[in-house]
Amino acid sequence: QVRLVESGGGLVQAGGSLRLSCAASGRAFSSYAMGWFRQAPGKEREFVAAINLRGDNTIHADSVKGRFTISRDNAKNTLYLRMGSLEPEDTAVYYCAAHGTGWGPSVVSSDEYPVWGQGTQVTVSL
Repeated sequence: QVRLVESGGGLVQAGGSLRLSCAASGRAFSSYAMGWFRQAPGKEREFVAAINLRGDNTIHADSVKGRFTISRDNAKNTLYLRMGSLEPEDTAVYYCAAHGTGWGPSVVSSDEYPVWGQGTQVTVSL
């Protein structure tokens, strides 16, 4: 089973940028579709973005479309989330996750991801 460790979170001012990384180890990273989710205090975990095995198909939540970009480097066993034009509403713990089945509509559902990282905090200040 793949193991996931996120990094790159921190405190940033509104309008700023961050790049999150998710390092994978164990079972072949390239055999998983991958996703990013986030959870703000008092709110449910929500879908942010997902990417297929080869990295040539992505989907982003409407709330981040045009500001965030998911990507992957299978040679480096790493998933990325580049975040720009950050807003205070983006403040949350961000999680990467490995999808359990093939690419399809289920990639937006956290229930379809059996493997999760520990999360990294992103805080956006005014």
